[in-house]
Amino acid sequence: MKICLVTIKSATPYSQSKAVDPDQFPKLEKESADGWDKRLWREKATYDSSGIVCIPAMALKMSVDEAVKRLNIGIPGRGKSTYTKFFTAGQICEADVSLGIHKDDLEQIDIWANADGVRGSGKRVRRRFPIIKEYEAVARFAILDDIIPEAIFEQAITEAGRLVGIGRFRPEKGGFLGRFHVTGFQWSTV
Repeated sequence: MKICLVTIKSATPYSQSKAVDPDQFPKLEKESADGWDKRLWREKATYDSSGIVCIPAMALKMSVDEAVKRLNIGIPGRGKSTYTKFFTAGQICEADVSLGIHKDDLEQIDIWANADGVRGSGKRVRRRFPIIKEYEAVARFAILDDIIPEAIFEQAITEAGRLVGIGRFRPEKGGFLGRFHVTGFQWSTV
């Protein structure tokens, strides 16, 4: 198994949109939906037990999976086989990636969103989300399948940052937030 420490740096702001559990955070008496959103927008961030904001490990893993699918790189000596299924099962970001920002220090962005979450459906409402304008962090990836070469993994995560992104309103979904640059790789074998 190989381990790759990947240093990533924001290319565009990053906004998170984790669902807020109404059972854990119920509305206060006489509180409107807008008031509830205004009070709890920080809870849309992913954070650790100390309140430090993190990029979810699965967001990075799935971004890489989508990038390698789009790249459609053939495996030498395997006919028309590509790396897609090998990345899906054979690489993982091992843990959420700390951004070193406490949730209480987050900035917010206000947007007009569809009330039911379906694009073009009609009624729009104001929603608030956390936004991180700049960050730099290190993600630890485990490459579990030896068929995945280091160069292909590096190409996939670089393209993930450029074409797929992470978070709310990322390029994969037609947005412009959540792009990142890869600024370094450090490989080791376990």
